[in-house]
Amino acid sequence: MNGLKLAKSALISVFNKDGLAPIVKKLDTLGIRIFSTGGTEQFIKDLGIEVTPVEDLTSYPSILGGRVKTLHPKVFGGILNRQDNPGDVAEMKEFEIPQIDIVIVDLYPFEQTVASGASEEDIIEKIDIGGISLIRAAAKNFKDVICVSSVDDYSDFLELISKNEGETSIDDRKRFAAKSFNVSSNYDTAIFNFFNTEEKVFKQSFTTGKELRYGENPHQRGTFYGDFEAMFDQLHGKELSYNNLLDVDAAVNLMNEFKNDAPTFAILKHNNACGLAQRENLVDAYKDALAGDPVSAFGGVLISNVEIDTATAEEIHSLFCEVVIAPSYSEKALEILSGKKNRIILVQKEVELPNQLVRTCLNGVLVQDRDNKTDNKEELTRATHNKPSSEELNDLIFASKICKHTKSNTIVLVKNKQLLASGTGQTSRVDALTHSIEKATAFNFDLSGSVMASDAFFPFPDCVEIAGTAGITAVIQPGGSIKDQLSIDYCNNNNIAMVMTGTRHFKH
Repeated sequence: MNGLKLAKSALISVFNKDGLAPIVKKLDTLGIRIFSTGGTEQFIKDLGIEVTPVEDLTSYPSILGGRVKTLHPKVFGGILNRQDNPGDVAEMKEFEIPQIDIVIVDLYPFEQTVASGASEEDIIEKIDIGGISLIRAAAKNFKDVICVSSVDDYSDFLELISKNEGETSIDDRKRFAAKSFNVSSNYDTAIFNFFNTEEKVFKQSFTTGKELRYGENPHQRGTFYGDFEAMFDQLHGKELSYNNLLDVDAAVNLMNEFKNDAPTFAILKHNNACGLAQRENLVDAYKDALAGDPVSAFGGVLISNVEIDTATAEEIHSLFCEVVIAPSYSEKALEILSGKKNRIILVQKEVELPNQLVRTCLNGVLVQDRDNKTDNKEELTRATHNKPSSEELNDLIFASKICKHTKSNTIVLVKNKQLLASGTGQTSRVDALTHSIEKATAFNFDLSGSVMASDAFFPFPDCVEIAGTAGITAVIQPGGSIKDQLSIDYCNNNNIAMVMTGTRHFKH
């Protein structure tokens, strides 16, 4: 049984009227009676189409500055009555309540008002009461009523009633009901999160999701919930995968540390930087980033903090890479990079990232503040007699920024603002250091005069001992171990400078 219903009346009360005119005209052509109020009523009148004011139905005007317009039994009775229930049918007749078959609503833009930085008074006035009530009522009674709950669904609804001449099936109405409860629940979540400052309650809502080709592996399903287009313009290439998105996220967070610096280029693989360098021009920054690990760079994600020019694009083009990200591209650079059919080319926009990070854990979720702390020279504490040179100090801060965005346990080695190597995701700090030294040596880097960054303190002096033997001359670390003095003593005795940040940067 398809539960076909031919609509005879509609109630329209919307904030966003873009795309509404074709719907109103179609309803009029189909002979469907239209009820409306306020600005929507005037909009319909201006189209030269007959409309019945809600006030004529309720015998009450819009009151309290428009706060109360549709909240009346003659409106909600017309929506909520069960047409197959004899008692409801009798009461509809007794109280002269007209049947309402279609409800079209677009809510006040609460989230947009909050995002605009408006006053609390203005924000409160954008909490829709009548509209959200109409949506819930119409969606609840989907057996008899179809609810259009957002401007995003105008075109879908217009196509439906145009195709079927005003008739809808039970499946159509239930589908639109699901859309409606999606809208209403998201709206209430946004309001709660605006008001909530004390309750330890987690509520997060996205109204749309993008199905990915698969998840982390081909046998896993994957979906991205968020507004990717708000952050990027994709100029070329295939659709991003689950793993691409994770790498892009890591790349964006890392490059934010160098946002206003000299030309900086990074290459990432599996969420970690395998190459990063800062130079006076971008092409040299790219070449030195690639030199850090030309093997891991294959299939990586590349990101620049400045526009990618022709010379840099020509160098990149010879490398197989999944994604290239930059704030902009020269015309010729874009032409060159587009020479590979599947290469994903993204323009990063200026968008503020969420201040909280969320991840699933056991049968729930973990929520924490974003690590917005960036180590800087002014807050460093010199732990050793030996003072780092100006060049070493610059390299120490450079290394610390990379270390912050590398999986723990990690050690990062830097020289002349070039990532020489890093030990990533190791179970011990000694393993991380040993791995980084072996890797740097394999790519023929001279570690003499290089610096070392650690994401956490040294529980024993073994790391600085290994570092000193390798030629490392300066160290940056959080400090805080009860055995800090052992590492400090070794550095003092071996002419190694050490500074402490007081801030740990674990990343798991």
